[in-house]
Amino acid sequence: MTNQFQNIVAWQKAHQFVLLVYRATKTYPEFEKFGLCSQFQRAAVSIPANIAEGYKKLSRADKLRFYNIAQGSLEECRYYIILSKDLGYINVEGYELLATTIEECSKTLNAYCKGVIDNNFGNEQ
Repeated sequence: MTNQFQNIVAWQKAHQFVLLVYRATKTYPEFEKFGLCSQFQRAAVSIPANIAEGYKKLSRADKLRFYNIAQGSLEECRYYIILSKDLGYINVEGYELLATTIEECSKTLNAYCKGVIDNNFGNEQ
């Protein structure tokens, strides 16, 4: 049981992903600052932010709505990873790191959601 969203493993992995995205987008072309960089960063930040917001919701439905928004942002980031690779903004190693990390985030978040659905998990506060 946890009494802070920071203790949720899904949030921790999502937060680490955000840090990777910010590091990666530092090297993108300057003209992407208000384009792909901004979109990628916003979508990445949305993942742990929605996990945190959902954590304090009282009903299972409300929690799952925010976790589903996080899942949507996660999928948006998957596309930005592919686009970044295809545009040559990240190399193969950068792509693999981001792709592996987002896959871990996805699996962990999906498992957390399943726990909320099956066991009313997530009502620790």
